[in-house]
Amino acid sequence: MAKIEDRTLASNTGGNDDIGEEKRLSMYRTQVVIREAEQRAFDLFLQNLVKGTSHLSIGQEAVAAGFATAMRPGDLSFCTYRGHAHTLARGVPIAKVLGELMQRDIGLMRGKGGSMHLTSVDHGVMGSYAIVGAHLPIACGAAWRAQYKGRKDVSVCFFGDGTTNIGAFHEALNFAAVWKLPVVFVCENNLYMEYTPIGDVTAVPHPAADRAASYGLPRTVIDGNDADVVYRTAMSAYDKARAGGGPSLIECLTYRHSGHSRADPAKYRPEGELEKWKGRDPIRLYRERLKQFGIGEDVIVRIETDVKRRVDEATEQCKAAPPPPADILTTDVYADGGFAWRN
Repeated sequence: MAKIEDRTLASNTGGNDDIGEEKRLSMYRTQVVIREAEQRAFDLFLQNLVKGTSHLSIGQEAVAAGFATAMRPGDLSFCTYRGHAHTLARGVPIAKVLGELMQRDIGLMRGKGGSMHLTSVDHGVMGSYAIVGAHLPIACGAAWRAQYKGRKDVSVCFFGDGTTNIGAFHEALNFAAVWKLPVVFVCENNLYMEYTPIGDVTAVPHPAADRAASYGLPRTVIDGNDADVVYRTAMSAYDKARAGGGPSLIECLTYRHSGHSRADPAKYRPEGELEKWKGRDPIRLYRERLKQFGIGEDVIVRIETDVKRRVDEATEQCKAAPPPPADILTTDVYADGGFAWRN
């Protein structure tokens, strides 16, 4: 298992301190929503109700929950194709996400975008991007807009460890550092870039953090499976950005329990590795954390039961929803909402 070192922020179980019971319960609920909704998405695929591929974040829920809980309204999220978790964490209804995966008119983009293009401007979710690294410069542009207009919103850009070997990663980091943009770059290092261990193709042990010094940024590696650690780190980075201190680069060590996509059985992983990481399941860890703070089992069970009910209701709502009408096929494709200008 990867070692977490340097600027890792340890959890404090001595009291509700800077986080508080309300936020902790919210972060737990968010993690459970992500887990239950994504597991349902997989089940629906097995029922042939979800078409195409999708990329699940089961095992990585603490990253999305911690960063989203620390955000303010107006802050912006930029995601990769593994974007269900971050979309749900910003408050997008479950039915909107599952409906999009099921190609139903009830979906977030009326079934036209699918798993890898989830977007909800109303919730600050500025898109999931299927092209690796494409969204990092876009996040810089959004942050530059905030800086230019004197706004206090922060752009938060999530990406995988493989993105750190893409040119756009280095270009965006350099641009953000030079202009001191209010943007936070978050590497979700789950140890594998699709099917290849990131360590086999990268010159440094920590693909994001070990390159931070090149752009004058501190080396920050944290436990991405502990929502409290993630939340505190996010708050610090957001405060710095809002105060004009420029960007942050944070590497979150985590692990996906499934393969890269649903077509990947993940047989390339060493024997026993998955079991070790499941021992640090973020939801199991946080469930115990709540108990350490005196939150009763009945409260925890009520959250879990309510989330499962909501996922069941959303599933039935999506099953009953019609597919998108044919007349929207060519809308929202070009700037004018149609294709006439190209003819």
